[in-house]
Amino acid sequence: MAAGDVTRPLYPGQTRIIRSAVTAMLPSMTTQQRTVKKAVIPAAGLGTRFLPATKAMPKEMLPIVDKPAIQYVVEEAVAAGLNDVLIITGRNKGNLTNHFDSVPELEQTLEQKGDEVKLGKVHEASELAEVHFLRQGQPLGLGHAVGRARRHVGNESFAVLLGDDLIDGRDPLLERMVEVHDERGATVVALMEVPAEQVHLYGCAAVETTDEADVVRITGLVEKPRPEEAPSNLAVIGRYVLRPEIFGVIDELEPGRGGEYQLTDALNTLARGEGEAPVYGVVFRGRRYDTGDRAEWIKANLLLGVEHAEIGDELRDWVIEFADRLRDDAAK
Repeated sequence: MAAGDVTRPLYPGQTRIIRSAVTAMLPSMTTQQRTVKKAVIPAAGLGTRFLPATKAMPKEMLPIVDKPAIQYVVEEAVAAGLNDVLIITGRNKGNLTNHFDSVPELEQTLEQKGDEVKLGKVHEASELAEVHFLRQGQPLGLGHAVGRARRHVGNESFAVLLGDDLIDGRDPLLERMVEVHDERGATVVALMEVPAEQVHLYGCAAVETTDEADVVRITGLVEKPRPEEAPSNLAVIGRYVLRPEIFGVIDELEPGRGGEYQLTDALNTLARGEGEAPVYGVVFRGRRYDTGDRAEWIKANLLLGVEHAEIGDELRDWVIEFADRLRDDAAK
């Protein structure tokens, strides 16, 4: 791969190389014009919904087919041109740092066996990006975790990617959010249309339309409203492009339930016009997988597994056969 190339994950087992010469022709992707260069991935959660599997293993390391969920998120950041990645961790998260480190003994063994395919996969994780790690210290909420990134980020805009939300690499979201940030000089939040009966599961945005079909201006955020009280059916999903002013707003937050500082509260302050710039939302209509939920995690494995370059055909045939068996059993 040439220096400056970007890899975009399509699905497990396949990647596409986008040459620097091509990306240089796209204004929103050039290094000179891009104002967002760093990504922050909060990964300090305990993963209690997956116990006992997460008793000794970080939930971010749970595999989606043959890669841990956290690697997909880092790949997404890199595909958007964000090669400087800070992962906010907690206690007992050593496997995260190990995954993005080199493993000389394993690499030597694979090299001696001549297994170039597996060796390439091992190298891919350790060479994917410039990955840094920082302990959150105390589990005081997403706002606190983001605030911990201040020294690393400095006075620059940055992206925040939550590991429970996997965005399919074939439906770029983060690139579009960076583009909107650069065009409008604003904070940008990812939104997704959800059925009314699911609104209570998400933060929900009050919005105004703009001159772009996939962009709205956010005027307020309501955390997990009842359907009849929701200002819209646009739910906040785990992607943000934040201006550095967010740190000052986080500093002024009052702790909420459990003593936690919520990023939603800081964004709401900005959305109400109390910041230097407005807040916009990019409405995402692509493929997203919620890997923080056990059933959705299994679905993600199936949906991405049937398109895997190595095992997809076999798995697809089995899924069809299994579905037929389920239908037959239901008909009895």
